[in-house]
Amino acid sequence: MARTVREVPPPLELACLSALWSLEEANVKSVREVVAQSRPLAYTTIMTVLDRLVRKGKLTRRKVGRSFVYAPSQTRDLLRRAAVRELVEGYFDGSEADLIAFLNGKPVTTPIPVQEMEPERRIDTALL
Repeated sequence: MARTVREVPPPLELACLSALWSLEEANVKSVREVVAQSRPLAYTTIMTVLDRLVRKGKLTRRKVGRSFVYAPSQTRDLLRRAAVRELVEGYFDGSEADLIAFLNGKPVTTPIPVQEMEPERRIDTALL
């Protein structure tokens, strides 16, 4: 059975991505220093995670001297959109209206088509 690749990375990959979003580009040592503030991990663990993110296309890397410098290949907002899309599809059967009702603390008894919602109440799905 073929494995499907999730767009939303697991927690450790997300921690490394977050570090790189704040640093813009960095080597393994610099990423490890940022990640270690909340989660002390070995240098080789961070190196493996960064390599995995490169293979998944989430990071780029270039050789500088004897080490690699990594940079995010997608923005934080792009990943946020993917996470929201996954949330809506997985927990709300693809219904943005159900998500909005849930966030407002209201149960949805009759779904409201997104087209009928006020524009300010819609989720921006242009890139979804």
